[in-house]
Amino acid sequence: MPRESRQNYPFSAIVAQEEMKLALICAAIDPAIGGVLVFGDRGTGKSTAVRAMAALLPLMRAMTDCRYACDPDDSDSWCEECRSRGEDKRRSRMIPVPVVDLPLGITEDRVVGALDLERALSQGVKVFEPGLLARANRGFLYIDEVNLLEDHLVDLLIDVAASGENLVEREGLSVRHPARFVLIGSGNPEEGELRPQLLDRFGLSVEVRTPVELRERVEVIKRRDEFERARGSFTEKWRGAEDKLRRRIVAARKLLREVIAEDAILEKAAQLCMQLGTDGLRAELTMIRAARALASYEGERGVAVSHLRRIAPLALRHRLRRDPLDESDATARVERAVSESLLS
Repeated sequence: MPRESRQNYPFSAIVAQEEMKLALICAAIDPAIGGVLVFGDRGTGKSTAVRAMAALLPLMRAMTDCRYACDPDDSDSWCEECRSRGEDKRRSRMIPVPVVDLPLGITEDRVVGALDLERALSQGVKVFEPGLLARANRGFLYIDEVNLLEDHLVDLLIDVAASGENLVEREGLSVRHPARFVLIGSGNPEEGELRPQLLDRFGLSVEVRTPVELRERVEVIKRRDEFERARGSFTEKWRGAEDKLRRRIVAARKLLREVIAEDAILEKAAQLCMQLGTDGLRAELTMIRAARALASYEGERGVAVSHLRRIAPLALRHRLRRDPLDESDATARVERAVSESLLS
């Protein structure tokens, strides 16, 4: 079921940037992949693509009167308020998938939540006022210029991303609520690098560049100009493509649990990561999860080497150590290893 408002630029109308679109689709199919980092030039459609993907997704079912949009079908992830209401009061409503912007310079209280001062002063009661992490639950948390985010917020996000819940203990409050979201970060690498601890929390990493082909640039301009001049007719023009893509994503989500990665595929993924010298096992796990999402998107019930080849650069390029003896960039190193390890 599509959203009632169609003011976002259609995802299907985005010209080129296939790697970025593939990463966002895989993250939408399986949020457990761990989010997407999009680094590249300004004005290449990074924020447009994130909002377009969220607008493309079907409405989701959430508990009625829940401030965290808890999933009625997943009682293990309910907040304390939903647990106290119990199964007999499991009423639900359909809501859009949330997309929450986390701006630079934001205070920690606005991110994690804090005491509702107005009610505390007027009524003398302590009531928790949820922050951005609560609003982003089961949706997307988008951070533009993520490489400029303050260190104390980076530490906070690392903890929440790892646990899937937000714990607030301050001002006499002790609140724990679910905060499971797809973390999307974008930025320009010329403005600074991302801290390794946060970088490792992103499942997939994408590089976007300004189009260099004349026809491609002209097509981008034509579509954007048409959208700005007549949003309604432009979105209607792309409605069929959007509906088709939405149905494909929904079908992939249902098929995902049936997709199998045979031992031979697991061995190839592990061999590739060993060849590149990635730390830990998160690289292999992410690559297999993303390959399963891609396989389900293509209607396949088994992960093939071709899926690993397409996913490997996205899952591995941001996990490589610097090699003083190899001056090539991370993408080139991954592609070289892929061509050597994943021949069949």
